Amino acid sequence: MVASVYLVKGREKSVLRRHPWIFSRGIQRVEGKPSLGETVDVFDHQGKWLARGAFSPNSQIRVRIWTFEDEAIDTAFFVKRINDAQALRNSIIARDGLTGYRLIAAESDGLPGITIDRYDNFLVCQLLSAGAEAQKDALVEALKTCFPDCNIYERSDVAVRKKEGLKLRTGVLHGEAPSDHVLIEENGIKIGVDIAGGHKTGFYLDQRDSRQAAVKYVDGKRVLNCFCYTGGFGLYALKGNAAEVINVDVSQPALDRAKQNAETNGFDLSRAQFLNADVFKLLRDYRDAGELFDVVIMDPPKFAESKAQLTGACRGYKDINMLAMQILKPGGTLLTYSCSGLMDQNLFQKIIADAALDAHRKVMFTERFAQAADHPVDSAYPEGFYLKGFACTVV
Repeated sequence: MVASVYLVKGREKSVLRRHPWIFSRGIQRVEGKPSLGETVDVFDHQGKWLARGAFSPNSQIRVRIWTFEDEAIDTAFFVKRINDAQALRNSIIARDGLTGYRLIAAESDGLPGITIDRYDNFLVCQLLSAGAEAQKDALVEALKTCFPDCNIYERSDVAVRKKEGLKLRTGVLHGEAPSDHVLIEENGIKIGVDIAGGHKTGFYLDQRDSRQAAVKYVDGKRVLNCFCYTGGFGLYALKGNAAEVINVDVSQPALDRAKQNAETNGFDLSRAQFLNADVFKLLRDYRDAGELFDVVIMDPPKFAESKAQLTGACRGYKDINMLAMQILKPGGTLLTYSCSGLMDQNLFQKIIADAALDAHRKVMFTERFAQAADHPVDSAYPEGFYLKGFACTVV
């Protein structure tokens, strides 16, 4: 007998609009005793069936909806979702020459709490919800069916799992373990990915479109690439014939990988530096020394993990962008990004504007950026839009 969740009157509106989350305050009662991640049926207050989802007793998001149709949540269900997601991306893969891309973007692909990235013949899964964890076996069987030649590796080592009452997990789910240098290609550039030890699932696939857009700003320019990680933007800057690229990160292993990636692509390393430094301090040092750049790329890690951290995040974004403006030549370009989903695009633009005032510079917004095309945003789930950026001319 499937357990049932009945909603408070009026709370069915978001479900009827196909939003995939039901919060604890929206639930009137639960019939049965669903376990962690168990599939439940969702009804309105009058007993009308609405959806089927995964129950999470420890989370404020009490139910994450799998489907709005009367269908079983089994291997066949996951096969269909995966095939649909792959079909959506086929034209993008062909256009950009991708051997690394996001296959499943969680709720936006109808699989709440599940992120899957493909790196060559490795599928890397992050299972971040109770429902995802409960359906792991069915998901793995579906991936084996859809991609019989691929290995499957888990990177569910994200703190948000604790909110769902789950332990952190990593390891092989099927096939072989990855080496620490799985080579992928995008837009003609080769990039080595450390699947087991790298950030997220190993690489930031979501910045691909922004990396490609950066090429048109760098020809013959002196470029500072901040928070470079394994050199993504720096590789594109070298491809775009930048005169000099200084890649900065606090992680020496990331910098070593960035240099290795530059060598793999056959770029002229006399045009590149790989600098181990704290970006905030380095920017101040450059400003005080009168160092100037034609282009500054500012792609920091997420500053806000919760609403409580948003005010501090705003200060951090304002500070680094103000410093970046102060070391740009008049007419220079600032390429600046935020991957904090809690910060919307309008707020980020206002922060850049405030930073310009403090830097005593005038800023013109000339281009907007978002996450790459293989990270879609479902119309019913606007929360799927998280990465935003601007190209700014600083005068």
